[in-house]
Amino acid sequence: MPRHAPSRAHGASSKGGKPHAIRIIGGDWKRTPLPVLDLDGLRPTPDRVRETLFNWLGQSLDGQRCLDLFAGSGALGFEAASRGAARVVMVERNARAARQLRANQERLAARSIEIVEADGLRLAASLAPGSFDVVFLDPPFDGDLLGRALGVVVPLLSQHGFLYVEAGADLELAGNETLAGWEIVRQGKAGAVHFHLLQRENKE
Repeated sequence: MPRHAPSRAHGASSKGGKPHAIRIIGGDWKRTPLPVLDLDGLRPTPDRVRETLFNWLGQSLDGQRCLDLFAGSGALGFEAASRGAARVVMVERNARAARQLRANQERLAARSIEIVEADGLRLAASLAPGSFDVVFLDPPFDGDLLGRALGVVVPLLSQHGFLYVEAGADLELAGNETLAGWEIVRQGKAGAVHFHLLQRENKE
């Protein structure tokens, strides 16, 4: 199921606002449960998918700069910080979800994490090119947000950076000018979620 978020539903209403929890899989905070509000559209990336992704990226992200553009529950951002990322920017436009992210950040004393309550596309457009080594991208599956998000995040990645994309269908590179020069290095499927890890093609 999709991981996000009120950011996906763009201000979706709450289903009572009752908290449940996600659990960090690896790193310094391994097995730590984190409360997550029960909001419409907020479905954290499943443990199995997160475990697969971080096996692909390597268990340690020491020194890496990460951006989680549609943070929602923060499952991927907190996981990255737990595994040693030097900087994790988590962007969430829904005020209640952002407050929960800040509460979890405070609980972990996670100094490497920055929580930004903002529209992800607008924020990304203001950031410096090449400023991240890993970008987690999981926008709402409906509409054209994925295409628009790709357009603003691709320039943000360092030369050897990784782009992680969750979508409702396989990501097609053919004819996609935004992803010209990129390749899917790993991909998988869990239920309705198709997940992909991309990197620039090696021209050497």
